[in-house]
Amino acid sequence: MTWNPFSRKDRRDKDAEADQTASAEEVRGKGRPTPKRKQAEARNLRPLVPKDRKASRKAAKARIRAREDAQYEAMRTGDIDHMPKSERLPWRIYIRDYVDARFNLLEWIFPAIILMFVATLMGMFVGPQHYATFTMVVTILLYGYLIVALVDTWLMWRKLKRLLIDKFGERSVAKGSRSASYAWQRAMMVRRWRVPKPSQSKRGHWPK
Repeated sequence: MTWNPFSRKDRRDKDAEADQTASAEEVRGKGRPTPKRKQAEARNLRPLVPKDRKASRKAAKARIRAREDAQYEAMRTGDIDHMPKSERLPWRIYIRDYVDARFNLLEWIFPAIILMFVATLMGMFVGPQHYATFTMVVTILLYGYLIVALVDTWLMWRKLKRLLIDKFGERSVAKGSRSASYAWQRAMMVRRWRVPKPSQSKRGHWPK
């Protein structure tokens, strides 16, 4: 067998021509050459920090504010589907419906305080000799109403707590659920001012 020094070079030339032909066919098939790996990675890179941080923070705050406004509007109108997630919990809906269904003495405590203040001012016109007695009577009546209202709300929560446990389990009254404070705070608000809005326009519609 005769060794041909040009056979290896001819083979390399043929391989190069084959690669060029394959590349040309690939370009014709896809319309563009296949990018190299580094070029593709560089093109897919996205900056972790936006160029304009101030504008980005402003846009993020605007989105948060818009979401909060939408959620508050949903609570004001009683749209449960668009309320915050915490207000859509089944035991919170039950608490709201239960508190809204009864007449709560505690909800009139703030109007009673305002009434006492007005009565104290009017007491100045009864004369100095009767002003002290008048003020004492008004104060006793206010504190008496407050004690009765607190007892009424405590009895309400005691019964409501049993109902929540029977229906939703211990998790509905656990410490992290804040169900007790939620019920008390709602009972303190005048019914028409409550947020979320009561689901029923009148009292007496007890939750099932």
